Amino acid sequence: MTLALVAGCALLGLLVGSFLNVVVWRVPRGESVVSPPSACPGCGHVIRPRDNVPVVSWLVLRGRCRDCGATISPRYPLVELATAALFALVAWRLGSTWALPAYLYLAATAVALTMIDIDVRRLPNSIVLPSYVVAALLLLLPAAATGDWNAYLRALLGAAALFVGYFALAFAYPAGMGFGDVKLAGVLGLYLGWLGWGELAVGAFLGFLLGGVWGIALLVTRRAGRKSAIPFGPFMLGGALLGVLVGGAVSQAYVDVLAS
Repeated sequence: MTLALVAGCALLGLLVGSFLNVVVWRVPRGESVVSPPSACPGCGHVIRPRDNVPVVSWLVLRGRCRDCGATISPRYPLVELATAALFALVAWRLGSTWALPAYLYLAATAVALTMIDIDVRRLPNSIVLPSYVVAALLLLLPAAATGDWNAYLRALLGAAALFVGYFALAFAYPAGMGFGDVKLAGVLGLYLGWLGWGELAVGAFLGFLLGGVWGIALLVTRRAGRKSAIPFGPFMLGGALLGVLVGGAVSQAYVDVLAS
């Protein structure tokens, strides 16, 4: 692993994050993410290339449209920075390996789905379902390059295990979990399973832990009731990313404690 790789992935993350802002806005509305070009929602002017540089343009314009002065939400540069940070962390965790592109795709998908689920309480099929194919193909590259077919088989089993587990939960308590969460679980199982059973267990557990902590916090602060609907996708994604980053170390520490 080199600093250049981490920095390069961070820069790539900024560019991808800029595109994800388009995805987050347009996909829930059924609009094309390719055309028309991005424009100010206030005055309709197409955004100039010089005003579309990730983070920098927002700072230069002081968060306002160059043409009409309308406020540009700070959420745009924050999404770009979050994507860059995740790309850098994934590169730091995996290094220069054949599996890196697969996990960069996971990071990008996680940002997009998190924002969409927060906004509209939905995990769009147009993102989740193609992710099965993309993840399976991208993970096929390291399997073929290194001959580690056991990891690929484990990824497929991980996908099946999480999908079936979430399906059972949704069937037992439909009001507490949507089928979008079930479909997402299979995708996350692919990524976590490739890395190992420890990562799979930690990533799945942390999703429920994060969701539970957030739910308790909302109850304590009276920002939600016991029957309030809370999007679970962001916690699944957050738990999975933590599983990717630290799941192996956490699971090994747990085994060491049990063995001592």
